[in-house]
Amino acid sequence: MGFTAKDVQEFREMTGAGMLDCKKALAATDGDREKAVEWLRERGVAVAAKKASRIASDGLIGSYRDDKVGVLAELNCETDFVANTDGFKNLISKTAEVIGKGNISSVEEWLNAETGEGTITELINEYTTKCGEKISARRFEKFTLSGYGIEEIYLHNGGKIGVMLEVETSAPAIDEIKELAHGIAMHIAAFSPAHIYVSEVPADYIEKEKAVLLAAAKNDPKNAGKPDNILEKMLMGRLNKGLKEICLVEQAYALDPSVTVGAAIANLEKKSGISIKLIKFVRLVMGEGIEKREDNLADEVAKLSGK
Repeated sequence: MGFTAKDVQEFREMTGAGMLDCKKALAATDGDREKAVEWLRERGVAVAAKKASRIASDGLIGSYRDDKVGVLAELNCETDFVANTDGFKNLISKTAEVIGKGNISSVEEWLNAETGEGTITELINEYTTKCGEKISARRFEKFTLSGYGIEEIYLHNGGKIGVMLEVETSAPAIDEIKELAHGIAMHIAAFSPAHIYVSEVPADYIEKEKAVLLAAAKNDPKNAGKPDNILEKMLMGRLNKGLKEICLVEQAYALDPSVTVGAAIANLEKKSGISIKLIKFVRLVMGEGIEKREDNLADEVAKLSGK
């Protein structure tokens, strides 16, 4: 029968097993998924395979950070109850640390990484057996500093939202810079900017916004008869205002709305004599984009009563 890389990915999603295990299983069974599931079950991943049809849409975002490296990692389970257990929190801390300390660039490498207690896949399967829920390693982000600065991490609501912000400085970051970085990370969690600077906004996005504003202006009776070049000049103020609203440094700072984030940075630069530059950030929302499970109480009661 044979199989492709896409088959391996789909089989991994179906079973919750590691990519390497899935490759071996499909290779051993000539691409027959049913037989491959049995092959996995015979080799210690039976519980994970049995729970493959379930939806792991809950979970947490965990983190790891040292002087140069920052990591956010998302681990999913089926319920908030399991997500809040110490065992699950310890599991995600271990998995994030493995990423931070290793040369890992993909989820496949993450799942097959050794921890000293087994691979990440083996630890996940072991905890699946303990908690009775499907657990899956979904994604991670890793930042690495090349000079002075800080990789700031903020986890909101115990890990339901994770923000990582890379700040580059001209000298070792003092406490006030660390505090500002933390405040900006909190701001990102709350306001979800799309970019740091206006200069980073893609040209196609700007053109699309101009087209939308121009169409709206043409439909306004007050602008009847005005040529496009005049209307475009009239709309530049609105366009620039809209661009600033999606850019971090132009937003009113959450911890001090009297200044923008950019102004707060400039004020600290002047006070400390250290230049501060925001390099990049990532904002992860736990479960974002995952199909949510819908429980039907009547169905559950019928199952329990045997009807």
